[in-house]
Amino acid sequence: MLNWLQQFDTFSFLDNHQYQIEPHTQECLIAAGVKERFDHSGKGFLHTLHEFTSQSKRWLFGHLGYDLKNDLEHLSSSHPDHIGFADLSFFEPQIVLRLNETTLTIEAEDPAGIYLDIQNTADIFSSADINSSLTVQQKFSRDEYLSVIRKLQQHILRGDCYEINFCQEFFAENAQIDPFRIYQKLSSISPNPFSGIYRQKDKWLLCASPERFIKKEGQKILSQPIKGTAKRALSDQATDDQLKNDLYLNPKDRSENVMVVDLVRNDLAKVCEEGSVKVDELYGIYSFPQVHQMISTISGVLKQDTSFADIIAATFPMGSMTGAPKKRVMQLIEQYEKTKRGIFSGAIGYISPDGDFDFNVVIRSILYNSSSRYVSFLAGSAITFYADAEDEWEECMLKASAIKQVLDVE
Repeated sequence: MLNWLQQFDTFSFLDNHQYQIEPHTQECLIAAGVKERFDHSGKGFLHTLHEFTSQSKRWLFGHLGYDLKNDLEHLSSSHPDHIGFADLSFFEPQIVLRLNETTLTIEAEDPAGIYLDIQNTADIFSSADINSSLTVQQKFSRDEYLSVIRKLQQHILRGDCYEINFCQEFFAENAQIDPFRIYQKLSSISPNPFSGIYRQKDKWLLCASPERFIKKEGQKILSQPIKGTAKRALSDQATDDQLKNDLYLNPKDRSENVMVVDLVRNDLAKVCEEGSVKVDELYGIYSFPQVHQMISTISGVLKQDTSFADIIAATFPMGSMTGAPKKRVMQLIEQYEKTKRGIFSGAIGYISPDGDFDFNVVIRSILYNSSSRYVSFLAGSAITFYADAEDEWEECMLKASAIKQVLDVE
């Protein structure tokens, strides 16, 4: 199916790698080709988003870029963006494929023809031009990074904020990669429940996210923020279990997790029935191939006639990628980071014909612009007053090394 997708210049391939993260999402959902498209950057997006998403019942796939914050909170962004995704984009696809373990459902004008086309697609990847000698650079030296962390901790000490998610960019110029091959490798090394490969002409997102931003099913809405990570010891079950238990009991991780839970509760309360917002699970520990994660679930019942645009206005960007209080930390992120986040720490997902939707958090991802030959990935961590700057640097390097492994870079 990935090979079959190569003929399209716009598509969304969303794959949960058979993780049973409740509530269950689509196993594998694919949208290809464009009937109608909506792109927006800059101010005034909420009205046009509402108009586009409130039309006749149909599938919509797309993304929400981090810099929608500028319109939502009257902020600005002046850093460079070498990838170039629009702040906001949705498209109505010509073809929708829904795949689970036993069934392939095809929604298209000629589903039988599509099925035959997929069946007849060779099970080998095209020999796209690739550059096997990428040189990955980073925007911060070690000393610069440590200095910024200490400055952020001074902001926390002064009461500007409680916790802030700080990211740095790793990048390669004059890069030629095969996005399909890279996505397959990313998925084999790090399969995650909110993964995907997303293309808009020359702009690509290769995503291995473990985190759900927001999901609507009927009148129920929920968010599942992640705060808290521990490495795994796959060769030693007893040690692995101990690491899992240590994560559950870690006071720093619990503090960060409950902070973002409170932020999400506050966001959902803006669009939910009074008294309906609740924490379904606090400090849940979930295991993935490389790490254990602390995930909490917050849900509520939407007020009647609440639109998709209303929900995005209340909840975006997600607290796990900003910090608290949200507006102030986004100002500090702009002050101290060096790269426009763009689609990173935004969301990709879908809206179904009945108005339900599911969106991830774009993390653990590779961004690529095939025209400018620029590859980018960002790594970050939550900074608190008690954070150790050296440990935060090591965490970023660990996250970056996992992506470098996928890109075949030392």
